[in-house]
Amino acid sequence: MIAQVLLSLSFLVALHELGHLLSAKAFGMRVEKYSIGFPPKIFGVKYGETEYSFGAIPLGGFVKIAGMIDESLDTNQMNSEPQPWEYRSKPAWQRLIVMMGGIIVNIITGIIIFICIKYAIGEVYFSADDVNKHGIYAGKIAEDIGLKTGDKIVKLNGLDYDSFSDVTDPNFFLDNGSYYTVKRGNSTIEVTIPGDLIERLSDEESSGQFISPLQPFTVEEITIGSEAERVGLKAGDKIVALNGNSTPYFQQLRKALIEESGNEIQLTVLRNNEEETLTAQVSPEGTLGFRVNIDLKPSTYNYSIAEAIPVGTVEAFQVITVQLKAFGKIFQGDVNPSKSLSGPIGIARIFGGTWNWLKFWTITGMLSMILAFMNFLPIPALDGGHVVFLLYEMVSGRPPSEKFLENAQKFGMVVLLCLMVFAFGNDIFKLF
Repeated sequence: MIAQVLLSLSFLVALHELGHLLSAKAFGMRVEKYSIGFPPKIFGVKYGETEYSFGAIPLGGFVKIAGMIDESLDTNQMNSEPQPWEYRSKPAWQRLIVMMGGIIVNIITGIIIFICIKYAIGEVYFSADDVNKHGIYAGKIAEDIGLKTGDKIVKLNGLDYDSFSDVTDPNFFLDNGSYYTVKRGNSTIEVTIPGDLIERLSDEESSGQFISPLQPFTVEEITIGSEAERVGLKAGDKIVALNGNSTPYFQQLRKALIEESGNEIQLTVLRNNEEETLTAQVSPEGTLGFRVNIDLKPSTYNYSIAEAIPVGTVEAFQVITVQLKAFGKIFQGDVNPSKSLSGPIGIARIFGGTWNWLKFWTITGMLSMILAFMNFLPIPALDGGHVVFLLYEMVSGRPPSEKFLENAQKFGMVVLLCLMVFAFGNDIFKLF
């Protein structure tokens, strides 16, 4: 978990700061330091005019450009006459590109990652038509908003859809007034998506408590020496009921077995088109000792590189769209920020404790777009704050005073420190 989050963030920060460094050097600015991680310095080497180093605190990085008031708050050089190689000597449009350099690189990185994933993996999905042959399994949160097991979701906001993943798309949840059109038996109803649904689903305990396609199944393999072998369960059997309650789908059987942990049960099994009843003892863990074959299979669409480019690009920018909508929900009071915002600990838990390269690069692509979005916020000490001041200079024809920039930098650093303390504290609180 720690290795993944450190590798991902270090990779993204290195590219972000490289964007600033390359654009600054392209305009003849002197870059004094390029650091991955914050001081104290662990290792460094000087090449040309720039010192390249690694810091002991791996939660960010920085470049120090001569003649710029940055997070180092080194204002001594501002007392001398501006030099041609300094940031402050360059035209505002060049300084604007330097400030946008890191954001642009992160956006390009995120887009490339999503394009590569789409090209290499394609799209694995359950089609709406296949899912609606059986319907959905409704967990507790789904039941709370009015869905039921067996419902068939036929439209989203009144429109047809192709992939079941659209049903749980954060963009759909965050749109105001979203609703499902549901076929339940012979009736068609509408189920409104509450404004705080995304918040409810953000809790780790809520995993698996929303909806999934109902999974028809057959017994595939019996564990040697298990209770399933003892009572005569066989590969190819269909378990259609437990204690007389219908269980044609795997989620229903799994839930029933857990509820009957440690108890004796009656299994109704369909074998060669005939029903048999088996008496079995459920283990304390809620198992009998068999593996199943899920009869509902996902579809796969393989993209050509020409198709992957627009699809990956759209998916990358959807990450930013979700962030914008989520911030809107927070400001509207629909979403509690303490449940929706995470720091490094929360990010590490998203990666999980098992190394999976597809998951790693998917999350890294998302983080690259989020890093670009967060850095563009108009907070002094972030790139977006510098962009605001540069736009003011370009419109008004005069830059803010150096004293104002210094105080704004201090204020921005206090804001960022408070946000960091909140994020860490929130992560720790969620652990307990």
